[in-house]
This record gives sequence, C-alpha cells and structure tokens, in this order.
Amino acid sequence: MEKHVLSVLVKNSSGVLSRVSGLFSRRGYNIDSLTVGRTEDPSISRMTITLMGDDNVLEQVKKQLSKLEDVIRVINFKADDSVYRELVLIKVKANAENRAAINETVNIFRSKIVDLSTDTLTIELTGDENKISALINLMDEYGIEELVRTGVTALQRGEKTIKNSIESY
Repeated sequence: MEKHVLSVLVKNSSGVLSRVSGLFSRRGYNIDSLTVGRTEDPSISRMTITLMGDDNVLEQVKKQLSKLEDVIRVINFKADDSVYRELVLIKVKANAENRAAINETVNIFRSKIVDLSTDTLTIELTGDENKISALINLMDEYGIEELVRTGVTALQRGEKTIKNSIESY
C-alpha cells in the first residue's frame, strides 16, 4: 500500500466537501488526511487528499472524483516533484525544571512556542510528516496534554501549477 497525495480543484460551493467525502465512504476508501481552502480565485477551492492504496485504488478514486460535477481537476502529486507540509500544535506539560529543555528542542526543530501558562507550553511546527512525528515523539516524554495536526497540504515544485499540469481527469 502506497501513500498518495491528490490535489483536487473544486467549485467553492456548499456541499462539495460532503459529496467528495461521501464518494470515499460509499466506495469503502479511507481518507488519511484532508485539507481544504480557497485558492487565489475565491470561486475555487483546493482539496489535498491523502490516501493509502495501490495503483488500482488510486485510478478508481481519480476517476470517481472526476465524475463529480463540482470537481474541476484532479492531480496525483509525486513526492519528488512536490512540496508537502503539515502544521501541528502541541500542548505539552511544562514546569520550571523542564521548560529550558523543551525550549531547546523547540529551537532545534525551528518551531515556536505560541502560548504558555504556568503548567503548559503550546508549540507550533510546520514541516513534513517525519519532522512532525519526530517532535511529537520527543514531546511525549514531557506529557502531551493535547495535539492537533492539519494533515498534508502540497504544491508542485517549480513553475508547474495544477492549472497547467498535463495530468488531469
């Protein structure tokens, strides 16, 4: 099973997210992560969908997505030709004794502390999946109170854009 990252341009209209996610559930496919947001054109949104599956699953999902009325374009991003990023916010237990060590780790990862209280620190990190997971594993020893990840968002490298990409359905 391979990890696939799909970039999907859709009309920015009510119910699109529901129709796309419904397509996955009806077919028995799982969405590993899903990020959605408006593009430079307010009438168009971009969905970045991460899923696991073989090439047959990938082709089936792309074909089914392309049949939806609101879908404008579907592209499968290749890791070598794309930039993938996630955002994580981690609220970790912190006291006077461990704050310096946590802060040192935060600096090594080029992340930042975005909130603090007497008992916790909230850390923000943007990076690839491995970097995010590595920081989570290190913060686990201090006690993670709460955590949220955005899921993958991606763009093609260089001059390529989803609008001028050769691949389409």
